[in-house]
Amino acid sequence: MSTTQSERLRELLEPLVSSQGLDLEEIAVESVGRKRVLRVVVDSDDGADLDAVADVSRALSAKLDETDAMGAGEFTLEVGTPGAERELTEHRHYVRAIERLVRFQLVEGGGEVVARILTVDDEGMDLEVPGVKGRKATARRLAFADVDKARVQVEFNRRDKQDKQDGHDERDEQDMTEEEEA
Repeated sequence: MSTTQSERLRELLEPLVSSQGLDLEEIAVESVGRKRVLRVVVDSDDGADLDAVADVSRALSAKLDETDAMGAGEFTLEVGTPGAERELTEHRHYVRAIERLVRFQLVEGGGEVVARILTVDDEGMDLEVPGVKGRKATARRLAFADVDKARVQVEFNRRDKQDKQDGHDERDEQDMTEEEEA
């Protein structure tokens, strides 16, 4: 996709996406055989649910049908969200990843750090680096300037944030209820 077409599509679609309370994260046009596919990625601070994605998809489809932004010929519009292991490229992405585990590639041979984002400000973020082999987690400050790439990691065993704040998990509640009944 040419820069001109990309810019033109972004200028056309971004106001529609914003009017739906979402951020336009990415636009890509790909050729699939004889057809073209326009992929649009949207997100928000609260996430984008299925209804929001469907609403913005209908609005974008109508707008594209009334303009020649995609040129002549058929195309397919696909609207979705960034996915579980999204790359963090904007400040808002880091804010949205608070409490998430992230793999950071550091600049200039700085290596790699896997840590949970605790807070984010204009200069960087405070992290919790998980302990290894029974050791306690450690705190670390990381400036945005020191990050080459950052990608959210999928966690299958992560305790729910609310459970963590309450200081117990559902199993604790179930055990307590069973003990009270006994």
